[in-house]
Amino acid sequence: MRMNLKAMFVLAAAVMFALVSLVVLSPSAAAAFPTGYWTDPADAFWENGMFVKNVLIWFMLMLVAFLMIFIKKYEWGVALAVLLSAVGSFVVYLFIHDVVIGTAWDQSLMLMGVICAITVVIAIGCFLGTVKMWQYLVAGVLFAPVFIIMEWFMFGLPAASIGAGVEFFVPGVGGASDAGGSMLVHMCAAYFGLGVAIAIREKRAFAEPMYTTTHSVSFVWLAAMLLWVLWPCFVTALLPPEEVFHGMMVCYLGGAGSILSAWIVCTAIQKKVNPLIYTYAMLAGPVAIGTPLLMIGPWGAIVVGILAGVLSALAFIYLQPWLCKKMGAVDVMGVHNLHGVAGWFGAMVGVVLLGIHISTDAALANLIAAVFVFVVAIGLGMLVGLVLKLTRGNYPDENMFSDDVDFIKNEAP
Repeated sequence: MRMNLKAMFVLAAAVMFALVSLVVLSPSAAAAFPTGYWTDPADAFWENGMFVKNVLIWFMLMLVAFLMIFIKKYEWGVALAVLLSAVGSFVVYLFIHDVVIGTAWDQSLMLMGVICAITVVIAIGCFLGTVKMWQYLVAGVLFAPVFIIMEWFMFGLPAASIGAGVEFFVPGVGGASDAGGSMLVHMCAAYFGLGVAIAIREKRAFAEPMYTTTHSVSFVWLAAMLLWVLWPCFVTALLPPEEVFHGMMVCYLGGAGSILSAWIVCTAIQKKVNPLIYTYAMLAGPVAIGTPLLMIGPWGAIVVGILAGVLSALAFIYLQPWLCKKMGAVDVMGVHNLHGVAGWFGAMVGVVLLGIHISTDAALANLIAAVFVFVVAIGLGMLVGLVLKLTRGNYPDENMFSDDVDFIKNEAP
């Protein structure tokens, strides 16, 4: 065991040295970063606004951890899993864009990096508690190229420079409209995560009672409410200034719709509100509004939010047990019921609106993009899940949904 640890440290040091040498000593490294100060006040204002959005989306990512922190004996484990998977995907995403694609370092690249990270953080909710802690880092690292594939297919990759001034553009399907990420983020997260869960196929998860405490569920409430407030920062992250207000307006109205409809459905069917259903389903409106964000008005947005809240709440109550049984795997956090179901709904609303207001070709491009995300995310998720399953080794029953093995705890008086 000691020799294995030594070998791991040596390998990690060698990889770090190689990466530093490759990036820092590269002749073009210094040229990748802008110098000087912003002289145009409008540019400075826009740059500061992008900086704020970067920070707020990182804040949202951390809140996702608290949205999943309700399992009584796995609270610290969720927090660490989120950090490891987020950092792994963020760093590898930036590395691929910088070194392989040649994308310039700017606020937009950093924003897409954290959006990649928040996507995999959502995805790990499907298989939380069923793999070893270090494997969340592996999942994050392997997810980054998956996310870039989705980017490429939906929007193409930006102009890049490799070698002696060779410029190229890698087109994907192109023309996909997904300003707020219903497909790129939410569908991708749900189906990648489900793919991993299906490959791991941890049957013991069906027997996990997932006991909660009032304290842990209170964190879920806080996270859901703060995420709802911050969501317009996410869906308008890359919008030009003239479209930001519209995005904020329809996001809040869509979110208002799902707050109401999820409560009505939960109360009507289960007589009392299940907080672990409601705190997720109340976010279905902001998830669904992502694709039709710039195609819909305020009252249309609230209708989308109402319907998304209904679909998500019903999915938690009725679809979850059936789907898990058919898959032979547990979607631990019910990721599909929020991000998959509401993501699909938003994508289809976008297809209809594009067909009515733009063209059949535009609608078809979005439909193809949605199907691509669904199929490829599941497929690549299963591939990553197979890697995790083969490298997991022995995983005793007492480690399932428990972080005792990973943390020093002193709970005695």
